[in-house]
Amino acid sequence: MGYMLYSMSFLLLILATALYLARNRWTHLVPVPDYVYNRLPSSFSNDIEAGLTSGDFDLHTNVAAGDSRRGLDQRGKREVQRIMKSRKIGFDEARRVYMEQNFANNNIGLDGRPKDPKFVSFS
Repeated sequence: MGYMLYSMSFLLLILATALYLARNRWTHLVPVPDYVYNRLPSSFSNDIEAGLTSGDFDLHTNVAAGDSRRGLDQRGKREVQRIMKSRKIGFDEARRVYMEQNFANNNIGLDGRPKDPKFVSFS
């Protein structure tokens, strides 16, 4: 039994060494998610550099005013960037899609009113 354990350990060590030495030949075949290498910006100036601004959603005024906040919401930024990449659309359109998804998840209509049948509005 000890002989078999020793043989398997030695074979595993040889295999691991061979894979390490030949890693340039096979590492491009391993699927790596995009989000591993994309760090999200953590300030308004970094958000601007990442393309998370537009004429309708201007972050330049926040930077010019010396806003010390950490920037936009991390989860929202990640989702908007994912939408921009997957659908190949601009920032404003990705923001609209993201908000529509949030509305749908929270049972809110596209007009901004709740879809709850018990909702009463006085207008």
